[in-house]
Formats: sequence, structure tokens, C-alpha cells
Amino acid sequence: MEQLNPALIADGVLCLLGALLAAAVCSDLKSRRISNKLVLAGIFAGCLLNIVLPEGNGFLSALPGATGIGAALAGLATGFCLMLPMYLLRALGAGDVKLMAMVGAFLGPDAMLRVVLATFIAGGVLSLVVTVYGGQLRRLADNLRTMLLASYFRLAMNEMPTMAAMPESAGKMPYAVAIAAGTLFCIAIKRSGVDLPWIASAFS
Repeated sequence: MEQLNPALIADGVLCLLGALLAAAVCSDLKSRRISNKLVLAGIFAGCLLNIVLPEGNGFLSALPGATGIGAALAGLATGFCLMLPMYLLRALGAGDVKLMAMVGAFLGPDAMLRVVLATFIAGGVLSLVVTVYGGQLRRLADNLRTMLLASYFRLAMNEMPTMAAMPESAGKMPYAVAIAAGTLFCIAIKRSGVDLPWIASAFS
């Protein structure tokens, strides 16, 4: 039987995070909502594991292990703050912001900039796929033009631009899918241990 070691413990923690993200995706696909109970349980688990497990440099590091409650809370706050502007612009829901905060409670602050960047890239690609699949490219272009014009006039009037709902949607994607994809991509890149093209290595 293989001895339990920090790397195996970290793998278990990351599998738990993956399971929580999968549950969030299922909830978002089914009801277009992310359960608050799920997110709060995930935040609690991420903080607790960073307290009780053997100390290290984070579950994604070369010296895997817990980083303590301070780093867990800093990761939570980093994930929350990086996503908050998109919520204030009405581009994301509150559940999406809280889900990213949950990811931060597991991974800590150092990983969150890469995770959020990967999430935005995944969200853009998946949204384009949904739009093309639904045959709504022209509607997307019309919505983009409307949004940009509205934002320009609001800025000209010294008001904060928002991303209000368009008269006709070009298709919507549950954003938990993008958060899960971006997070798992960063985990896979970090844990791969192989030489990567420079673009992919930016997420490692």
C-alpha cells in the first residue's frame, strides 16, 4: 500500500475541490443558480484543510501542504475581489463571485490571478461556442454594438457603465462551467510536471 505523503494529501484536497466544482456546475446547469450551502461548505472545507493538514507551500506547490488560515482567507478575498468588478458590471452573478472565493480558500492568493485569467479565457471560448452553436453570431454583434454605445454615453454623462441585459439574448452560459474549466486547467498545468509552450507555462 502506497504510503500517505504530502503529495497524495494534496491530490486528495484537489480532488475534493474538483468534486465541489462539479457539483456547482451541475447546480448551475440545472437551475441557473449556485447553491449557497455548497459554496459555504466549500469555503469552510478549504479553510479547515489549510489549518489541520501538514504545513507546506500550498496544495499546488512543489512542497505541497497547508498554508494556514491567513493564506486561505487571503485567497478567498483575492478570488472575491478579482471577480467583484464583473458582478458590479452585471456581467456575472453573485454565485459566480462566491464560487471563485471558494476556490481561493483552497488554493491561496498566489494562484488566483492565474485561475481568474484562465476562467475568463475559458468563459470567452465557451460563450463563443454556445453562440455559434445557437446560430446567434449576428445577434451577438448587435448586442456588442448596443453595449458599447450605451457604455460610451454613460461615460460621457459621468455615470458608471453597466452590462445590462440586451433586448434579445444571444445565448447564455452558466458561468460555473468556465470557473471549473479555468481552475482545473490551472491545476492540470501546475501538476503536469512537463515542459510546456510559453503560453501554457504562464498558468503554471
